[in-house]
Amino acid sequence: MGVLNGVQSQVFRPLPDVLRAEAIVDRLSSAITLGLLRQGEQLPVENQLAVMFGVATATVRDALQTLREQGIIETRRGRSGGTFIIGAPRTNLESLRQRLLRLSMAELRDMEDEQVATALAAVRLIIGRAFPHDFDRLERVARTMGEATTTESCVRADMRFHSELAVLSQSERLLGTQMRLLTESIEIMWTVLAVETDREWTMNDHLVIVAALRSRDLIAAERAVREHISRDFYRLVAARLDVLYPIGPTNE
Repeated sequence: MGVLNGVQSQVFRPLPDVLRAEAIVDRLSSAITLGLLRQGEQLPVENQLAVMFGVATATVRDALQTLREQGIIETRRGRSGGTFIIGAPRTNLESLRQRLLRLSMAELRDMEDEQVATALAAVRLIIGRAFPHDFDRLERVARTMGEATTTESCVRADMRFHSELAVLSQSERLLGTQMRLLTESIEIMWTVLAVETDREWTMNDHLVIVAALRSRDLIAAERAVREHISRDFYRLVAARLDVLYPIGPTNE
């Protein structure tokens, strides 16, 4: 792997002080699931990963061994060798639903507030900094949602669009915040959304945001972002309530 781009620099950012090999496995698995790291891509070598994550080399070695055993990476020998991504983690829907249930209503509200604030900051910067060809690329990214056929591909398309917004803002700090928020929410979001129907309105929402940005209409862009994120979180809240308080058959 050569020079890291903005998104990749967030994948390989240092881990918290209290850490285990499982934390590295989770970070890399999420990055692959979300399409931030792709099949065929080569990972940095062990000592580079240790420096990036701020951990011991032995911790990195244990994490990579776990990923090998799961069929997600393989290590090849020779001059063109290295550690390469060859597969993707299996989506554990039940685990993701449990993560949703562990989030309180206050936490969901705070997560929505932070996502809205971050996205609004991004569109303001984009309108002042982006070039016309940037909007062409953003529209192509938005339309990939229409090609998604599985929950996993919807997750990757959704993630790519929102991370591209952060990249176009040209703010490293905002990108870091956005990547953290997306890894907390996108996978969970698509456990309650349906591929066949929700991918269409998601793509349409994304295209409305692109159109507003292309026309440099800040008010329209902010409105489109607010409506899109609010609709997502409304679905999350509704799904959480449905699980916690199921409506059973009534006795007449």
